[in-house]
Amino acid sequence: MLYTLALQRLMFNHYISAPMLLQIAGSAEKVFLARGDIRQIFPDATPVVCSLLSGSWDDDLRYAEREILWCEKNNIRILSLLSDEYPQRMKSCLDAPLALFYRGTADINTPHILSVVGTRGATPYGKDAVHRIIHDLHNLVPDTLIVSGLAYGIDIAAHREALNEGMMTVGVLAHGLDRIYPAVHRNSAVEMLRQGGLISEFPSNTTPEKYNFIRRNRIIAGMADAALVVESKAKGGSLATARIANDYNKEVFALPGRISDIMSEGCNNLIADNKALLVSSAEDIVSALGWVTEEKKKDKMKNGIELPLFKELTPEEQAVVDILSRDDMHQSMLCTLCGIPYGKLSAILFEMEMKGLVRIQAGGFYHLIV
Repeated sequence: MLYTLALQRLMFNHYISAPMLLQIAGSAEKVFLARGDIRQIFPDATPVVCSLLSGSWDDDLRYAEREILWCEKNNIRILSLLSDEYPQRMKSCLDAPLALFYRGTADINTPHILSVVGTRGATPYGKDAVHRIIHDLHNLVPDTLIVSGLAYGIDIAAHREALNEGMMTVGVLAHGLDRIYPAVHRNSAVEMLRQGGLISEFPSNTTPEKYNFIRRNRIIAGMADAALVVESKAKGGSLATARIANDYNKEVFALPGRISDIMSEGCNNLIADNKALLVSSAEDIVSALGWVTEEKKKDKMKNGIELPLFKELTPEEQAVVDILSRDDMHQSMLCTLCGIPYGKLSAILFEMEMKGLVRIQAGGFYHLIV
């Protein structure tokens, strides 16, 4: 972990190249050992990256040592991009952080994860929609993890509704885990540590600067199956999250509003531009993602499913079979190779497990049963 944190600090402004470099090298320590001629292991390294890595790592390694000690004292886990604990949905994103700082109790690789974002100036209409959708989602798919940014408005409304429903909820922060911003949300944040968690790519002593919020939006989008935008002006941070989710091949949902409502203009534009699916209920989300409801799951467990012949597979199931017939594979990589959104793929893999076609193994890898 020492070299991973040092590498993340070194390449903080080169976060497109960093994950590729780490994954190709296999470890941050190997990057350190090859720093004199990084093109040995990463031929596509730019001159800037080569110069950056060949310089002194002393300050960065000392920083990493201090940060590891601080995390140990404060019960904060450091999740490396190469570890199984890391948010698997984020791993398939080209700009994934090399490490994330996490404190909490939620399984951030649970089968169902939804990001909820929106304006800081939420109206009663938006807050009521958040309440209704999360309440109904709890009844339909109770293990859903709600992710948001702990900001004013829709973000904190989503976190608090999840807490009220007994659902896990994780806040993605734009600063270190040594502070809470805004401070008025501290009580909710403390409750989330027991019923969810807080996560950030930023180390301790990082202040909530404007640019950090832009960076953190990619984590809100990347660690979930889909993003729901509830109220947004024509321009806003939640629209950036929606754009990133689209780039990640995630589903994006938007709550429509009256054309005269300024706070609904962004959502209406997303829908009109085919950048988001219109959503008015939790059922819309569950159906679009192909999530298995609690009722359907119990029914299948009770009655069982007969093993079909391979010729009866759906096109999506056949695509999964074709890939797994070559080798076992993690869901994040299956998602990339199949081109199927993560949430929908989770439902497909569940169906295939029930049919006896695949089984999940240690580390989240899927194995084809033949």
